[in-house]
Order: sequence, then structure tokens, then C-alpha cells
Amino acid sequence: MATLCRPSVSVPEHVITMEETLQLARERHAGHPQLPLALRLIENTGVRTRHIVQPIEETLKHPGFEDRNKLYEAEAKARVPAVIQRALDDAELLANDIDVIIYVSCTGFMMPSLTAWLINEMGFDSTTRQIPIAQLGCAAGGAAINRAHDFCTAYPQGNALIVACEFCSLCYQPTDIGVGSLLSNGLFGDGIAAAVVRGRGGTGVRLERNGSYLIPKTEEWIMYDVKATGFHFLLDKRVPATMEPLAPALRQLARDHGWDASDLDFYIVHAGGPRILDDLSKFLRVDPHAFRFSRATLTEYGNIASAVVLDALRRMFDEGGAQDRARGLLAGFGPGITAEMSLGHWRSADESRDVRRP
Repeated sequence: MATLCRPSVSVPEHVITMEETLQLARERHAGHPQLPLALRLIENTGVRTRHIVQPIEETLKHPGFEDRNKLYEAEAKARVPAVIQRALDDAELLANDIDVIIYVSCTGFMMPSLTAWLINEMGFDSTTRQIPIAQLGCAAGGAAINRAHDFCTAYPQGNALIVACEFCSLCYQPTDIGVGSLLSNGLFGDGIAAAVVRGRGGTGVRLERNGSYLIPKTEEWIMYDVKATGFHFLLDKRVPATMEPLAPALRQLARDHGWDASDLDFYIVHAGGPRILDDLSKFLRVDPHAFRFSRATLTEYGNIASAVVLDALRRMFDEGGAQDRARGLLAGFGPGITAEMSLGHWRSADESRDVRRP
């Protein structure tokens, strides 16, 4: 079965703290009638630091959508290859061992996708399949894992590379001053993650079942309003409460696999905000400590969109992983409102000594 190996993660060098974010909000929106509410919501996120691709002075400017998209492309090309190389090294594979690249991003646009450039620049074979996913937002990290699992199920000796590249700061819109927009300005950060799913061998999460669930009639709760100035992020105030209808879907996926979602060994989930994790703990009846990896990502990096799930998993690896055969759940949540969910066992390399294909 397919094994999700150790992710590699990188965040940009420019840092903005919670205190700096709050002060900027006070200065730029001094007369906003709902400023006290926005400040309280930002503080409640628990985000201490975020990393961004430009200094904050440049981030707050808006040179136009064209220039921002050019910057997205330049930064992706400058930063993504090193992250991929570490993921390949951790999976003990070479670029020409990869059969498909699944690239997820919702914060910039390229055609052809960055996958084409990566194949040319990093030595991937010209027959490498390309699956760019641009419109699943934060759920795309979970979707990428699931599509990699599907691929390796169809091609048991194949290997998939997942890449998540999110520069949320390039979507900042100075004219958007609703409470949801002000909250988003203090929540989202930038980050890049990559991970290999090996069809054979490897240490990590042995993927066994995946599924999707969309809450009916919620497609306008998280969305982009696309204008001449770029992507304007819209966030409905009902979004934080979505774990109550999504928890039963997580339970059903586990039940279909003969597991109890309340009695697993590890949980790697998207941390859109603290209430997401609090409600999952409540509705799944799981100790809050189980979500410590996701909460650490939120605290140190903010919401880095599709890269959150991979960073949370990377933190579990850094803690030493899990015991062999430990059972776990991975999930990403995003626009739709959509959940992309998967189940798997922890698998050590000693369990099977499969090696690189000849």
C-alpha cells in the first residue's frame, strides 16, 4: 500500500508577530466601527508569528494583480525546488522515480502549471503526469494526499510527489475592510511543503482509505471574488462552526473502515483556526492534546492554507513519529465547504524493505 513519507516544509524569512499585526490594524483602521471586534478575533486565533515572502511594508502595498502574480511565479520558482529535493531525499527516491506531481495552490496562477517548469528544471522524466489543483483552497492539502493515494492504488509500484505552495500574503487587499477580511489579515501566512507518497517501501503513514464530504449549500461561505485587483477572499462568519456537520463524515469514514474516530492514535488535520480544533476535540470526543501538531502550525506559522496538513505531519515526524501500526486520521477542510479525509497506519521502513525501483 501507498506510504506518505516525511514532508519537507519551508517558510519565508520575513516574520510578522501578533503584536505587530494588532498594531498595524489599529493604525490603518483607527476609525473602523468594528475594530475592537476584529482585534479580539485576531487575538483569539492564537497565531504568534507568521512568515511572508516580502517585508510587511511591501506586503501592504498593492502594485496590481499582474505584478503580484509575477512575484508569485518568481518566488515559487526560487523556493519550491529545495523543498522538493528534501522531500525526495527523505523518501530515499530520485526525481526520475516520481510518476506524478500533484501541485496545489490557491494564491497565484500559472499556465502551464509550475509542474511543467519543475519537470524541465529538476530532472523529472518527461512522462511524469501532472495534476495541478487550484480551487480547493485549504482542503487541497488533504485532496493532494488522497489523489496520490488513488494514483498509487491504481499503479502499485508508482510514486507520487505532492507540492503545496501558498503565498497568502500576496492576496492582501487594502480596500477589503469587513471584519472577515481584517481577521484573515491576521490569520494567514505563507509556506511551502512537499512530500512523497511511495507505492512501495518508505516510513510514514500507510494510506488505506480516503473520502470526501461537502456540506450542502455552503459554496459561498469560503470563496474568492475575482476582480481586476486580484483575489478578494470572502469568509462567512458561519465557517468556524462547520466541524459540527463535518465530524459525522469523519466518523462515517472511520466506521466504514472498522475504526472508531474517537479512538485513534494520531490526528493530522487542517488548522483553519482554533475553534476548528476545539470543536473537533468536542464532537469527536478526543483529547485536545491529540491536535497538538496542527495547533503548533497555527501558532508558529498561522493558517498556511493547503500546506497546513503537511506541516502538521512533519511535526509528528519530528517528534519521533508513531508506534508501528498506530492508526490515524488526516483531513483538510476548505471551500465548498469540503472535507478531504484519509485513514492510515504508521509504517516503519523495517516493516518492508522495499527499495528504489531498478
